[in-house]
Amino acid sequence: MTGGCLCGSVRFEAAGTPRSVHYCHCGMCRRATGGLFAVLVWWREDAVQWTGTYPHTRRSSPIAERGFCGECGTPLFLRYDEQDRLALTIGSFDDPTPLQPTHNYGTESRIAWVDSGQGLPGEETQERF
Repeated sequence: MTGGCLCGSVRFEAAGTPRSVHYCHCGMCRRATGGLFAVLVWWREDAVQWTGTYPHTRRSSPIAERGFCGECGTPLFLRYDEQDRLALTIGSFDDPTPLQPTHNYGTESRIAWVDSGQGLPGEETQERF
């Protein structure tokens, strides 16, 4: 699967099948994406190849960093320290249609009137700062 940023400067190819696709309602994902939730697609890091410009990164918490385009600012990924996977933002895929979320994460922060992922299993955020 392919994707990239708004301006086209950063592109990626993700091979194989994602490990997980889920809605994340935590406050950090809301702020990082500017939306009411994020939809994250988890891949083995070695299955994602970056083409064009490599994304800029910024430490977003004591345990993770986020990647984005340095030109247009598109949020592209979340990567936890010392893990072999990263979560690509679903909106950055060229065709996200086959990537259907299976659960909700960060349910304690879910906005009550958000109507997405209803009926899917959920769990609260594990990391607290």
